[in-house]
Amino acid sequence: MSDDPRCVIIGIGNVLMGDEGAGVHAVRLIEQRGLPAGVTSLDGGTGGLHLLGAMQSARRLVLIDATQDGAPPGTVRRLRPRFSSDYPPTLTAHDIGLKDLLDAVHLVGDPPEVTLFAVSIGEITPMTDDLSAPVAAAMPGLVGQVIKEAAG
Repeated sequence: MSDDPRCVIIGIGNVLMGDEGAGVHAVRLIEQRGLPAGVTSLDGGTGGLHLLGAMQSARRLVLIDATQDGAPPGTVRRLRPRFSSDYPPTLTAHDIGLKDLLDAVHLVGDPPEVTLFAVSIGEITPMTDDLSAPVAAAMPGLVGQVIKEAAG
């Protein structure tokens, strides 16, 4: 379709679990800065089948999610996963699961190019919407990287 977005940025996470909501916090900051032409964004929350349509409509996906990978909290890694097996093994599980959704996108048609920005976190803190100091400090740099990636 000609009106399909060139790129969709999706932030994943539960904002009521502290740093686990880093992806959603990042998308909110990106929306405040403004999106490049041809780019849309989506608060993906905790995942789910409702994201499948947005993922299928994009030519490129930029995903942001938290991971408990043992790296210092606030560490940001840019990954180019193709299949669920390419994701960090400890990527935080959500509703249906981001890995499952991406496998489904690959199964049903022409998959988009996917870039994942994985934000390392420490302990998940339930019942707070605040980010830890290291993850909050990483947000400006992460937002800049994501916007550059999406515009590219």
